[in-house]
Amino acid sequence: MRNDFPRYDRRSFLAAAAVAGPAICGAASLAAEPAKSTRRRLRVAMINSIYRFRSHAYHIGGRLLHGYDIEGFHHQPNVELVRMYNHQYPADDLSRAESKRLGYEVVDTPAAALGPAGKLDVDAVLLVVEHGDYRTNEFDQILYPRYELFQEIVKVFESVGRAVPVFVDKHLSYDATKARAMFDASRRLKFGLMAGSSLPVTWRRPELEPPLDTPLKEGLVAFGYDRMTSEVYFFHALETLQCLMERRSGGETGVKRVRMLEGPAVWKAADEGLWSWDLLATALRRNPTNNVGDVRDNVTKPQAILVDYADGTRGVALNLVEQVSEFSFAGRVAERDDSISTWFVLPQPPAAKFFDALTWNIERFLRAGRPPYPVERTLLTSTVLDFAMHSLKAGGAPQQSELLDISYRAPADSGYFRGRFTSEG
Repeated sequence: MRNDFPRYDRRSFLAAAAVAGPAICGAASLAAEPAKSTRRRLRVAMINSIYRFRSHAYHIGGRLLHGYDIEGFHHQPNVELVRMYNHQYPADDLSRAESKRLGYEVVDTPAAALGPAGKLDVDAVLLVVEHGDYRTNEFDQILYPRYELFQEIVKVFESVGRAVPVFVDKHLSYDATKARAMFDASRRLKFGLMAGSSLPVTWRRPELEPPLDTPLKEGLVAFGYDRMTSEVYFFHALETLQCLMERRSGGETGVKRVRMLEGPAVWKAADEGLWSWDLLATALRRNPTNNVGDVRDNVTKPQAILVDYADGTRGVALNLVEQVSEFSFAGRVAERDDSISTWFVLPQPPAAKFFDALTWNIERFLRAGRPPYPVERTLLTSTVLDFAMHSLKAGGAPQQSELLDISYRAPADSGYFRGRFTSEG
């Protein structure tokens, strides 16, 4: 499916907005009924961990409620947020006061968010479980209850004999087995499932989108993050890596082996040829947050996830806190002397405009009932991340599993935002 806003000038935006009003009802029965056109606003339920300022639920829900800008023009989604369930209510919760002002209902159970008295009266469900007070396990993974809340949604679908599309923010689960179960449930009950990070759809500088079947041989993502656990932003790094590596010759054929290294072992792996110093230099040059000085001298605790794909391609994600903060990619293409590279633009909070790009793609999903890019991508990144965290706990020991055997084809257009990310007065 193409991106409805391939270039964002006034004419193309207004033309696209004119046709965005008629929506496709995403409701799909267990018998996979075709979606039906309707001009009414889609009824959406949100099931969140928390709803406070700068939480992911706040950024996504706020855009559904208030709209957002595309190329300096206001875009109002053809969506009605009807109910919200929050797993936690911290002191700075916004939902209870906001719901009275904006007209949605805050309910006490996930099932109630989908409809009263065991009914299903919404067209789609957004599961946004990020942020909140949750413990970590021995592998330093935050035990977000995405799987458990997803199961509550599935129970309603099974009880009414009908299902609607579900969006899951970020990874499906910290646990690869649970992530696979969520994916399998969507196939069994025949409902659209979308998940993932905002990184694959935010702006890129330069605007890099390799054609499908580009002979990519190696890819590298550099970023820096030192708050909470490393798992939090390594997921974004893996999604950044994967949205480009999935475009290689033959498409995605799965991962053979995953390792996660820390400290001097990261530099040693590069010296041994397990990842490329040259690609790192290219990625750092592209990154506007690149620090002065040598990366080996600057970075006190480097971390790396090494991905060995089943087809022999290699990928690496590097957490280099003292060197960079934002995300950049560099890749090596067969029979080319130079490498390709790009920077993934993340406009800062409080606006966090990269959520504009994600919310627009969620809207595409709600209208069509099927995701604009394969959920298999996020199933793979979720699984790689889980095994990477286990590898780190095991001192960098390689991890292999049949759960990493995930194949899919990327769409011709990945749906990332082009053009400006600020308005011109």
